[in-house]
Amino acid sequence: MTMEPLLDIQNLKTVFSTAKGKIRAVDGISLSLNAGETVGVVGESGCGKTMLALSVMRLIPANGRTAQGCVLFDGADLLALPEQKMREKRGRDIAMIFQEPMTSLNPVLRVGDQIEEAIRLHLHLPSGRARQMSIEMLSEVGISSPEKRVRDYPHQLSGGMRQRVMIAMAMSCRPRLLLADEPTTALDVTVQAQILNLISRLQAKNNMAVMLITHDLGVVAETTQKVAVMYAGKVVELADADRLFARPAHPYTIGLIESRPAGCARQESAEGYLKTIPGAVPSLYNLPSGCRFAERCAWAQDVCRHREPHLTQIEEGRFAACYFPQNMTH
Repeated sequence: MTMEPLLDIQNLKTVFSTAKGKIRAVDGISLSLNAGETVGVVGESGCGKTMLALSVMRLIPANGRTAQGCVLFDGADLLALPEQKMREKRGRDIAMIFQEPMTSLNPVLRVGDQIEEAIRLHLHLPSGRARQMSIEMLSEVGISSPEKRVRDYPHQLSGGMRQRVMIAMAMSCRPRLLLADEPTTALDVTVQAQILNLISRLQAKNNMAVMLITHDLGVVAETTQKVAVMYAGKVVELADADRLFARPAHPYTIGLIESRPAGCARQESAEGYLKTIPGAVPSLYNLPSGCRFAERCAWAQDVCRHREPHLTQIEEGRFAACYFPQNMTH
């Protein structure tokens, strides 16, 4: 019997109204996660990764709206829930680690109070028990002397410790789904590894599904089972992580992997420089009629410039929005 996914995003479209016109920030994305699974969402800045997560959480800015699609969580459409029910889901069943722990924490509240707030709100515990749980959570995320740290303000903590506090807040109610938006940004390499290991350990302990949003392909290769590559609001390739890195199919995915600093001995040009993807991401105000990557693609042909490709299964377990996928076995 096939198990239903914990999260099933179907043809999700999120649009924003601006003075210049409408922007399709999330444009027809379908993606699913199973309990205990980690899915990486990768792509350049501005491709819609964060807006995808905020759409799932129903936290998009006031000038945006979900125009189409559904977001099924355990079979129920989050987009159709009354706001009160959605507030109950956030933090308890679905949690998010936001970018920039330096600014995501309230600077005038002690970190313990910020963790306790979520515990009291969702678990309905008295303040004494909530304080004890906040101390336990700080200890669980590897912060020493948690009894003292609960009384600290965010400015008294390092960047890595603030990120751990954000994880403690997100994990305090044992959510079933975690949306982690660039959880290692601005952290040094050693702390990055610690944070990723921490998320993996908490995931295994709670059989939690994780959507890991990042531009760091190295992080994705090490920690995810499945990868969705986004470009200009769309998923252009979706595959198992091992298969995607071994044989990337979409030209954009190939470009991302070849422009990685890691493995540069294989990827350097004759002049000794790393490869780059030529051109720039198209303006979301004026998207091309064909493939959004066509003007930057070495394999593009006339059909690519005039007819938009859709995400299609090109082999077992792999999907790509490309008329001429590369590195195929047939």
